[in-house]
Amino acid sequence: MATPTIRDVAREAAVSVASASRALNGHSNVTDKTRKRVIEAAARLSYVPHSGARSLTMRHTGTIGVVLPDLFGEFFSEIIRGIDRAAHQRGLQLLLANMHGSPEETASAIRAMRGRVDGLLVMSPNVDCDFLAANLPGGLPTVMLNGHIDGIGHGSLSIDNYAAAQAMVGHLVDRGYRRIAHIAGPIGNSDAEERLRGFRHAMTELLGDANPLVFPGDFSEDAGREAGRSIAADPQAVDAVFAANDVMAVGCMSALEEAGVAVPARIAVSGFDDIPIARYVTPSLTTMRVRIAELGTQAFETLAEILANPHGAARPPLTLMPELVVRQSTMAAPA
Repeated sequence: MATPTIRDVAREAAVSVASASRALNGHSNVTDKTRKRVIEAAARLSYVPHSGARSLTMRHTGTIGVVLPDLFGEFFSEIIRGIDRAAHQRGLQLLLANMHGSPEETASAIRAMRGRVDGLLVMSPNVDCDFLAANLPGGLPTVMLNGHIDGIGHGSLSIDNYAAAQAMVGHLVDRGYRRIAHIAGPIGNSDAEERLRGFRHAMTELLGDANPLVFPGDFSEDAGREAGRSIAADPQAVDAVFAANDVMAVGCMSALEEAGVAVPARIAVSGFDDIPIARYVTPSLTTMRVRIAELGTQAFETLAEILANPHGAARPPLTLMPELVVRQSTMAAPA
C-alpha cells in the first residue's frame, strides 16, 4: 500500500492541499471545523508528515548542531547528555561533530553544518572569537560553551576556571597543605591556562610561592599517571596535588598507590570537573563541580531562546562558578 501524502489527506477531508497543510501545521487562519476534519482525515489514513518536505516549507530542519573537541570520555558524554535531554523535550534532533582539537577541523566541522541545522552549540577552547565568526554561516544562531562570541543571535556560557582554581588551592591551604603541585592541562587550551593562572596566583597570595611545582599534562589519564610517578620518586617535595581535571587526578592517584604512596595519608589529590567516576574511586576525589550535564542543558536553553527571538537584543555572556566538593582524597591531616 502506498504511503499516504498530504494530497491524500486533502482529498479525504475535501479541502485544498494548502488548507490541509495549514491545518496540520497549526496555522491560525483555518477554522476549527476545517482543522478537525483534516486531523480526522489524517488519522484515518495514518498520515505521517514528511520531515524533509516540512523543513523545506517551514525553512527549519528540526536539528541542532553540536561541535565539541571530542565525543569520548566522561566530560563530553555528560555535556552531550545534558544537551540531548533538553533537545528531546522540544522534539529536536542533534547533529554531532568532533573537531579533534585542530583549528582546521574546527572550521570544517562548523562549515559542514551550513543548511543542515537551525542553530549551533560550539565548545572550542583552542580558537578565538574572530576565528569562529569567520567560519560560522551567516545568521546562524550560535551559543559558545566555555568561550565568548558577541552579537545578536549569539550567546555564550563559560566557567570561571581562574576563580575555581584559586578556591581549590584555598581549600588545600586551609587543610594545612603547603607543598602543592599542579598537573596542568594542554598548552593553548584556554580552560587549562586559566586553571594554571588561578593556581599560580593563589600559591603566591596564600603561601608566598611564586614558582610552584607544575607538571605538564594533556587532560589524559596517562598524563596524570606520569606526573604521579614523578611525584612518587620524591614524595617529600609534595604534600598535595591539584590536577587540572579529574581524569588526570585519577591517573595520578593510581600511580601514587602503585608506588606505595598512600592517598590521602601521605599526599592529598584533587581535581576539576566532578565527572561521575570522581565519587566512586577510592579514595573518593575532592574536586570542583562544574555540573557538566546542566552546563549542556543551559547552553541548549540559551540557544532555544535565541531561536525563539532571533532578532532580540544581544545576550550578555553567562559565567558559571564551579562548586568545591570535598571528599576523602584531601581529608587526611598533612604528613
